Amino acid sequence: MTSAETEKLNKLYEIYEQPMYRIAFSVLKNSSDAEDAVSDAFMNIIRKIGKIGDVNSPKTKSYIVKTIKNSAIDIYRKNKRNYDRLQPMDDSINSIPDTASEFEKNMGENDGLLDILNETDRKIILLRCRDELQWREIAQQMNMTESNVRKRFERARKKLISQRGDAGNE
Repeated sequence: MTSAETEKLNKLYEIYEQPMYRIAFSVLKNSSDAEDAVSDAFMNIIRKIGKIGDVNSPKTKSYIVKTIKNSAIDIYRKNKRNYDRLQPMDDSINSIPDTASEFEKNMGENDGLLDILNETDRKIILLRCRDELQWREIAQQMNMTESNVRKRFERARKKLISQRGDAGNE
């Protein structure tokens, strides 16, 4: 890279780094990912630095915006693919027991506790805790998305914990 190209790159960074970050953050909603997008965009800009004219021209601004949007969208898509491949959340953090024998024992101690839940949430709790089904199996059986099943389970779990705590204080 020539000294003129280095100077041009420094000016581009000075002028556009913060606006690029804001654009990336608006797409990614994550500071670290937005910084990665800016870095990736500047790597692309370095490869094309010889073709960039005046750093303040509308054409350059348009190129910069297009480059950062594409970098942010690429990271968004990569994160989405990685999220889809993640394993289900660690069941050890749930305070509702996951084994059938513990579940039956605790439900015997808390008769009627599940009655506070609606039918769908009760069925999700029972399928997960009593029948020990995987999230995917529950989602298929309930005709829901896996993430919806997990969220409903988490909300129901919190409701049960809250109710159990209230009953323990009486």
